[in-house]
Amino acid sequence: MISTPLRARAAALSAALLLACGAAWAEPGVPRTGVAGQASGTNGTNGTDGANGGVKTLRYAFRIAETTFDPAQVSDLYSRTVLCGIFEAPYEYAFLARPYRMRLNTAAALPEVSPDFKTFVIRLKPGTYFADDPAFKGVKRELVAEDYVYSIKRHYDPRWKSPNLYILESAQILGLSELRKKAIEGRQPFDYDTTVEGLRSLDRYTLQIKLGTASPRFMQYFTDNSFTGAVAREVVEAYGERIGEKPVGTGPFRLAEWKRSSRIVLAKNPNYREVLYDETPPAANERLAQAAQQLKGRRLPLVDRVVISIIEENQPRWLAFLNEEHDFLDELPPDFAETVIPNNRLAPNLAKKGIQMVRYLRADVSMSYFGMENPVVGGYEPHKVALRRAISLAVDVEREIRLVRRGQAMPAQTPIAPEVFGYDPTLKTTLSDFSRARAKALLDMHGYVDKDGDGWRDQPGGERLVLRYATQPDQQSRQLIEQWQKNMTAIGIRIEFETAKWPENLKASRAGKLMMWGVGWLAGNPDGDTFLALGYGPNKGGANHARFNLPAFNALYEKQRTMPDGPERLAVMQQAARLMVAYMPYKIHVHRYFTDLTHPWVVGYHRNIFVRESWKYVDIDLAELQRRGGGASH
Repeated sequence: MISTPLRARAAALSAALLLACGAAWAEPGVPRTGVAGQASGTNGTNGTDGANGGVKTLRYAFRIAETTFDPAQVSDLYSRTVLCGIFEAPYEYAFLARPYRMRLNTAAALPEVSPDFKTFVIRLKPGTYFADDPAFKGVKRELVAEDYVYSIKRHYDPRWKSPNLYILESAQILGLSELRKKAIEGRQPFDYDTTVEGLRSLDRYTLQIKLGTASPRFMQYFTDNSFTGAVAREVVEAYGERIGEKPVGTGPFRLAEWKRSSRIVLAKNPNYREVLYDETPPAANERLAQAAQQLKGRRLPLVDRVVISIIEENQPRWLAFLNEEHDFLDELPPDFAETVIPNNRLAPNLAKKGIQMVRYLRADVSMSYFGMENPVVGGYEPHKVALRRAISLAVDVEREIRLVRRGQAMPAQTPIAPEVFGYDPTLKTTLSDFSRARAKALLDMHGYVDKDGDGWRDQPGGERLVLRYATQPDQQSRQLIEQWQKNMTAIGIRIEFETAKWPENLKASRAGKLMMWGVGWLAGNPDGDTFLALGYGPNKGGANHARFNLPAFNALYEKQRTMPDGPERLAVMQQAARLMVAYMPYKIHVHRYFTDLTHPWVVGYHRNIFVRESWKYVDIDLAELQRRGGGASH
């Protein structure tokens, strides 16, 4: 049992924890496209964007289509963003606070944490209710501790193929992996009714978790609405395989309308408990200080609806914002950076219109991975390592930043991104080096020479050397692979490109079928573990799409996971990061800067990189909108 003195310790621990809607695979600046499908679900809105009765609608666009709205099955950034408005984890991060500060969400108190970081107790506040749904048979359904028990167990259920299971299994929640193994070996349904030592409700509102290994940062995951958000068992059992179309949570919004890969409409959840705007802005930010004062004491969410369009290409998405069809632009396309934000300042003509900009460095990496089980680029033999390192040396990252990313990025030195523990801004490695001469010398030394006289390098054994790089059919992908073509041709290596939609590439990647693919990894928490997880062997098919599996790296990764933050852990993390640079399962290209733009009638917009969904904190000033004659009606 946990003693009461631990509450003070837990409060100190929790204040240092950060997490938003979990880490996610995302194409580095390139749209992903979902699978076409039928429109589904209407729950109280007619789908129009009118201003009947003063309804406030926040309108914007995703660059990439959603995949599913089931927390147990989601791994992409954009689906996670939607889920974060529908489901709720016990904790969240203060929207405007700096430094980042964890606070209560559905929890009644900060977590109680044992001294060995193996036992955690979460107490929930009564009076939190799910959105109405036929699955509840007319009963107003309260959130209870057992809902979190069930939701976490779903990640272990083989039926759902959770891409985030590796996180929980690494923490070794006592008894759950054994329950999963029993279902797999017995080829039977997962047993949700069996109580396990590591995950149980002590009473209606109290959840206890016990781990097999110390995990000082485990509570980070319980601020992630899209990962540990509560799902009701009745809803899952009612909809079965269609659960990804029927998300029902306790959050501020509910899914009102959905046409796959085209339009998502969220409406205010009438059952959402009373939560008042009470944000403290960072010092010296006059715009946010004014907004916080204006919105203070208002009930959340501030808008009635959120309408999300899917617009894959950059130009039409930009024009939709410029023509005031959208209220804000999430991530200015790099193609327009030179004219919209010259020298990283808002262009005068846009500033004159009252448009606001928010520029920030995101905790992410944009990278290309090598399939480590692929017979051409994979393997741990010296000549295979040499091939990957030579390819890395031949990639002109500075040119990529200048021509494709329009200066909105910085070269990466290790897999660990800025804004997280473990990042060292002073560290310089060979990861960012560009030298065709060194690349050619390395290839020559290890036998990758032209053996048949056709002008292209062959493998040491004489077989043809051909790289196959997976990509998507959009403008920025085309620009990126153009750079790859030039870089590889310059050192005599053939490269071919295999184009498919994002979900198809993602499925093939999880199965280990791709030789190379350009993707991004976005941190859902402010800790470098999420980036080192990309190389951890047991994460193959999950975070580790390269399928890298080096015992020395695995040992370092496991060691740092159990260590409290401090210089000792930092040294272990950096040692692990250097191993990833040395063996090169990933060519980490850049860390990216992003710029969001809002029209003057949007009040309170801000970018907290560890809060995925910010809609509930944003308001639409209808009077200002009318005064400026802004766009379509709200």
